[in-house]
Amino acid sequence: MQLFSLTIGGRAVTTDQTYCVINPATGETVAECPLGSVALLDEAVREARTALFGWSRLSDAERADYLNRVGDVIEQHVSELSRLVTSEQGKPQSGPGANLEAGGCLGWTRATANLSLSEETIQDDARGHIVLRRKPVGVVGSITPWNWPLMIATWHIMPALRVGCTVVIKPSPYTPLSTLRLVELMNGVLPPGVINVVTGDADVGGRMVAHPDIAKIVFTGSTATGKGVMRQGADTLKRLTLELGGNDAGVILPNTTLEPLLEKLFWGCFINGGQTCAALKRLYVHEDQYEAVVDKFSDYASKIRVGNGMDADTLIGPLTNKMQLDKVASYVEEARERGARIVIGGERAEGPGYFYPLTVVADATDEMLLVREEQFGPAIPILKYRTIEEAITRANSLDVGLGGSIWGDDVDEAARWATHLECGTTWVNQHGGLNPMAPFGGIKGSGIGVEFGLDGLKEYTTVQVLNVAR
Repeated sequence: MQLFSLTIGGRAVTTDQTYCVINPATGETVAECPLGSVALLDEAVREARTALFGWSRLSDAERADYLNRVGDVIEQHVSELSRLVTSEQGKPQSGPGANLEAGGCLGWTRATANLSLSEETIQDDARGHIVLRRKPVGVVGSITPWNWPLMIATWHIMPALRVGCTVVIKPSPYTPLSTLRLVELMNGVLPPGVINVVTGDADVGGRMVAHPDIAKIVFTGSTATGKGVMRQGADTLKRLTLELGGNDAGVILPNTTLEPLLEKLFWGCFINGGQTCAALKRLYVHEDQYEAVVDKFSDYASKIRVGNGMDADTLIGPLTNKMQLDKVASYVEEARERGARIVIGGERAEGPGYFYPLTVVADATDEMLLVREEQFGPAIPILKYRTIEEAITRANSLDVGLGGSIWGDDVDEAARWATHLECGTTWVNQHGGLNPMAPFGGIKGSGIGVEFGLDGLKEYTTVQVLNVAR
């Protein structure tokens, strides 16, 4: 069995206590993971703070070179990292699964290395010279979820390093292995203490959020936990980037030709088995086209294989943990009891692993849990509407706003309606597509701040104005 360790100050650190990381497709143990502690977290923060002095004073070009060298190492280990993701999280080796995630880790690292923040001149005349400079915020604490463990670790780590911060990352207890290995690989390139990883329970996470020497927390996870992070960080006035829960709506405009959109619509709903913050989780369809859309979408989804991610013909894997499996199953059952029509799926699979079939729920209504709560799994409710204005109002009715999409034959018309959605990103004839240059973040209960691009880099800096009198 492969051995894993924490990385603190450039050193591999083992612990007396370990815990089992479970393969969600089989229920078998993948590896024994070292269990971190508050004391080890404190040690990691000290190392990161020590390393901050030298790392933050490197030139912009030197840090870009380091990140490109990190990219070289990731590229050499993409296959290994991909298989770790499949074994601990479940997403398949085929289709937009673990290889997409490992490749995205590489792509975002390369893209971030090529970004740069320049000084902004505000005044330059006979009276004075004023420039706005950006300085690294300091030590960054990163807390990542289990759904895209390697990708989201990359989204947190790379921009922080790029601007001169150092990082302590705490991965989800469900999916620590790919992050432990990523940080181990990075430490073959970077100076000691620049990137550190500590596993642990809620006590470790709580200490990270409250730690006086951590200047910023970047957290991806549920809205409820994000609110807790915000409260815990208040005493030390932590800077925060919070990418929280979403319950994204998609609206198909009347008389839309569905066939060319089916593949994108399917993956918008079901990529990673629906375990994606910005997946399409509520689909609104005009009453005149409703039954046709339900039939065509269900037929398409029924042909997609759910299974062990290591099997070559699997495109959708299991849910990552039993907690999420139980949640999805209970939401579907509640919809059934309220009169919804389960067109395909809806019955938990027998045998080992946390499998749930692709499920399409017709005749869904707004008060059902499957609609008003984020299911985070392979079950999509399809809702009927009469007017577009009504559909937009219902799409905007929840207290979250991460993403949303409009689907239609007339792209310009769809784009006009998309601007009326209350969310951080709106898509037209697609859902969930991300670009490392385009800022991504939510409004309302879906978070604070953005990631990616220059705006994402700025989240890891403080502003300093240099004002020179002449």
